Amino acid sequence: MIAELIIKKAAKDGFEAINQHDLPKVMSSYQDDATLIYPGEVPGSGTFKGKAAIEGWWRQWFDQFPSTHFDIKDIYVKSINAAVIHFDAQVTNRDGRAGKNSGVGVYEIKGSKIFREQLFIFDQGEDKRMWETV
Repeated sequence: MIAELIIKKAAKDGFEAINQHDLPKVMSSYQDDATLIYPGEVPGSGTFKGKAAIEGWWRQWFDQFPSTHFDIKDIYVKSINAAVIHFDAQVTNRDGRAGKNSGVGVYEIKGSKIFREQLFIFDQGEDKRMWETV
């Protein structure tokens, strides 16, 4: 029960840091050897290993989407080491084009930090073009 409360608080704080484009706070939630996996065939897609690569990914995200708002819909905690977060996202890219989608992040946690994050994005359709100006 305590593990669930800790993870839910950390998730809410982490998503708020993303909404505020607070890169140092976002990065503080990752292990040095963490992996981030982003789906699809857009410039942000791929597997990013290590904190430096993940930081580069977030820098690109914040540059491409100066307005970002994630809304957590549900958080499922399996254990102190595993969680799934369902979210909705609204973004505006640097050309002023607004888009929205939803997704699920699967998180493996070690030592209270993200070790592996794999994202599954739904409703990409037209929103896939949000990355076009990159």
